[in-house]
Amino acid sequence: MTILQVEHLCKVYGQGDNAVRALSDVSFSVEQGEFVAIVGSSGSGKSTLLHLIGGVDRPTSGKVTVGDIDVYALKEDDLAVFRRRQVGLIYQFYNLIPVLNVEENMTLPVRMDGREVNRDRLEELLELLKLKDRAGHLPNQLSGGQQQRVSIGRALLNAPALLLADEPTGNLDTENSREVMELLRYSNRVYAQTVLVITHDEDIALQADRVIALEDGKIIKDEVIRQ
Repeated sequence: MTILQVEHLCKVYGQGDNAVRALSDVSFSVEQGEFVAIVGSSGSGKSTLLHLIGGVDRPTSGKVTVGDIDVYALKEDDLAVFRRRQVGLIYQFYNLIPVLNVEENMTLPVRMDGREVNRDRLEELLELLKLKDRAGHLPNQLSGGQQQRVSIGRALLNAPALLLADEPTGNLDTENSREVMELLRYSNRVYAQTVLVITHDEDIALQADRVIALEDGKIIKDEVIRQ
């Protein structure tokens, strides 16, 4: 089943002589449960692509469909609900709220949505992420690896349609990078979570099932590396 359809996506910043084309006619689809790495050099358009898929930014032209939702046909309020419920975002720099503890950071998107927290899923994730004994700790009381695990838990708590990770290991050492990738692979296998990871690290990309390479805002390679 196709969970993501990207059609002729373009993004241009600025106008006239100052216009910068970040993406140019990008099209591809992703099946539910795929683990996809998006690679490319700095400025290739990979972060722009992820933000457009996640509803964080609007394209200049083109279409993004997640499940049966035409993302950019949504009004702003509905788009905000889509981002909270259908997309789990993981960034390089964690984006945790410093005055909230681990549990509060993980449950914040659910509570902002006015919904009840699934306590069973929360406890399962705290156990999986090795954060059960850190649930009451603030971000400044955690290591970088632990903070990134909190951001993964926050992204997974909603059981989103898509898990989008933008250089999730870029701020971590080798050991913590390995653990983060293992967690993303685990969520892919056990929860059948569809995962898209942006990375410039070839070793990380090769852990995916499929690699999409961008250059100058265009797809130059789309290769399945394992079934």
